[in-house]
Amino acid sequence: MLQWLLHLIIDSLVLLAAAKMMPKVELKGFKSAIFVALIIGILSFLLSWILTAIFHIGTLGIFYFLGLGFVIRIIVYAIIIELADKLSKDFKTIGFLTSLWLAIILAIVGGIVDAILF
Repeated sequence: MLQWLLHLIIDSLVLLAAAKMMPKVELKGFKSAIFVALIIGILSFLLSWILTAIFHIGTLGIFYFLGLGFVIRIIVYAIIIELADKLSKDFKTIGFLTSLWLAIILAIVGGIVDAILF
């Protein structure tokens, strides 16, 4: 539970920082960032396994067998960020490429936090 809460707060801070640095990401305040991070976390929990499976089947597992499964995970995470954009009125990403960069940033920061703390 503590790990999940810590990831929620860190993802919120990363979303806020990305909104300040990236001109195509709009976010209104810390409460909105927590809400969006919660939406992303729930959608990731519910949808990432099925979207990942669809991409692996669609690409005939080529990324998995080449050791590039993280590419599909990043694309799935970008799709989830796009869905969070549609579900929240206080969070906007302009274009899929922006969501892709945001997914990469969130994945890198999440990986670093996991390596340091857990």
